[in-house]
Amino acid sequence: MTSVLTETHFERLGNRKQGKVRDIYEQDDRLVLISTDRHSSFDRVIAHIPNKGQILNQVSAWWFEQTRDIVPNHVLDLPDPNVVVGKKCEMVPVEMVVRGFITGVTDTALWTRYENGERDFGGFSLPEGMRKNQRLPQAVLTPTTKFEEHDRNLTPQEIVETGLVDKDTWEEVAAYTLALFKRGQQLAAERGLILVDTKYEFGRDKDGVITLIDEIHTPDSSRWWKLDSYEERFARGEEPEYFDKEFLRLWFKDNSDPYKDEQLPEAPGEMVEELSRRYIQIFEQMTGFSFTPMGEGDIRKRIENNLSQYLV
Repeated sequence: MTSVLTETHFERLGNRKQGKVRDIYEQDDRLVLISTDRHSSFDRVIAHIPNKGQILNQVSAWWFEQTRDIVPNHVLDLPDPNVVVGKKCEMVPVEMVVRGFITGVTDTALWTRYENGERDFGGFSLPEGMRKNQRLPQAVLTPTTKFEEHDRNLTPQEIVETGLVDKDTWEEVAAYTLALFKRGQQLAAERGLILVDTKYEFGRDKDGVITLIDEIHTPDSSRWWKLDSYEERFARGEEPEYFDKEFLRLWFKDNSDPYKDEQLPEAPGEMVEELSRRYIQIFEQMTGFSFTPMGEGDIRKRIENNLSQYLV
């Protein structure tokens, strides 16, 4: 039976910080990032998905390799299916969100903002009469805050004027973001997928070099649709065939107020299983490799054994 990794507590790996999905252990010059099976939406954990952590880590590792010619990344080692050891970097305090379509259901989603009457988005504007899930004329940047409890939309002007980052840094990470997204969309299309939108995080390494950190093009950080049915379904006014976690987001949106309710309903078992299956399918379709689940037995013990060289 597949085990689920909800969290870790390794005493000799360094100072532990718990993110929404990753447990992060800080050492002098590196970070040990362990991807758990926690599933986060609406700024909170809403479910635990078998095999998710392994898939996130391995999908990200594949994409880091496919994009290393565009921008340096933080990867130093992949000692376990759920773990990446990365260079410690000083974070750029802006989450770089890039979108190729107008869609989404969360408060910061482009479609939600558009439906509420917004047309000027700071770095770009959109015309009247657009429909949900419509392809944008070109990819757009909708950056958000990084270190606040809830993501807050920012404009490029606000980012520079408030001193979050200087103008040169903004222009550099914006250019990297658009180049990474273009590469992602190209490789996705070759595999029958649409990379709808995604987010990137950047930092500066000890030499001051802008570096891609955290994750890239995972089912958590990105929205994926199936390419072959998109045009026909859009023409009929139907939702695209999701290849990501959107269907679970929509269920919680329909069955609760996920931003305000203190207690959320439990995710239906069949939806948890379906999401795990989709994560596996996207891994295989994206990378071309067969997925070998490593979630049998004691996952924590396996990780601890594989990280023995990094104990401090």
